[in-house]
Amino acid sequence: MQVSGRTPEEQLEVFRKGAAALASEEELLAKLRRGKPLRIKYGCDPSRPDLHLGHLVVLDKLRALQELGHRIIFLIGDFTGRIGDPTGRSRTRPILSREEIERNAQTYRAQVSRVLDVGQAEIRFNSEWMEQLGVSEFIGLCSRATVARLLERDDFRNRYRSGVPIGLHEFLYPMVQAYDSIALEADVELGGSDQHINLLLAREIQRSVGQEAQVALTLPLLEGTDGVEKMSKSLGNAVGITDPPDEIYGRTMSIPDTILPRWCELLGRPEWSEVDALRKQVDEGRGNPRDLKGALARRLVERFWGSDAANAAEDRFDRLFRRHEAPDDMPEIEVALSGGEGIPVVDLLTRAEFAASRGEGKRLIAQGGVRLDGKPVDSAEAQVEPGQYVLQAGKRRFARIRVREPI
Repeated sequence: MQVSGRTPEEQLEVFRKGAAALASEEELLAKLRRGKPLRIKYGCDPSRPDLHLGHLVVLDKLRALQELGHRIIFLIGDFTGRIGDPTGRSRTRPILSREEIERNAQTYRAQVSRVLDVGQAEIRFNSEWMEQLGVSEFIGLCSRATVARLLERDDFRNRYRSGVPIGLHEFLYPMVQAYDSIALEADVELGGSDQHINLLLAREIQRSVGQEAQVALTLPLLEGTDGVEKMSKSLGNAVGITDPPDEIYGRTMSIPDTILPRWCELLGRPEWSEVDALRKQVDEGRGNPRDLKGALARRLVERFWGSDAANAAEDRFDRLFRRHEAPDDMPEIEVALSGGEGIPVVDLLTRAEFAASRGEGKRLIAQGGVRLDGKPVDSAEAQVEPGQYVLQAGKRRFARIRVREPI
């Protein structure tokens, strides 16, 4: 792969655009001036089976650098995933089994191919070298860092001061991450801004073994749908890039107005001119945030599922939340009465798989989240007679229920 015809200074601008931190520009420019493709590393632990929009911030940057002619290395942390990244954690992360890690990792290549040209990239697993590294070699590597250096991280420092346990294995995580850069001879490493100290530590470790230090480029973190925490599947505030179109559209429409400009900034693309135009109107107080959310939601669905899916998701959302109509394609469930009495609504919830148990169904009803033919169900004891009904749980789950007389 050849480096593009752009000058080193022009390439530097592509690296710099949207970056939270870049250490260091001088070193990066020197690397670019050699005229050779750079080895650019991005590591992702398969702690969950799917990538989300937060990953997309870094993946889009990688795609832009790939188009310049640089070599992208997407590193799947199947070894580090067994340790668990402690970054930003207030407690020790549960350790996943090898089977869970392998199952999650299998999905990553297909997902990454939605953004990167995987034929021109390296997809690597850090178990390749970590499972071959001897204990004495790893202890030697660890001697090149200090506990004081690791405690500079906010998450470790806060947990130490608060008396919250820190597992010894958690201190090893950034050391393994640093060794990954050595094994891959990384020229540049990308990550979220919460990875900044880890990436800087890798620079130090590379120098200590006589290898040229990588450039550390970090990008802003995308807040999740709650508008508070960074996007994370474990926090339940993520939108997966392989989620169904209705999920991507609906969850985007649910984000708080306060983070809407940031979503547009971090997820937007140059060709989304209507999103930019609506954003300017909202910034100037002339536009409706809801229209901007709709344009962004539509574009996100279109990016991963195509225009037909985006049209359908938009139409279904409008029918449910603007026109308050039930969808046409809801599942149909037939239930027969066992005696002369009606059937409890709470039993319909379990039959429709809207609740895993009668107890969960009762809680849904108590929270006001259940409707029958559009009317709220206000009692867990409510029963229905033979007939046809539309059962609704929450905002998006519908089922057409037919209750039959006993045979």
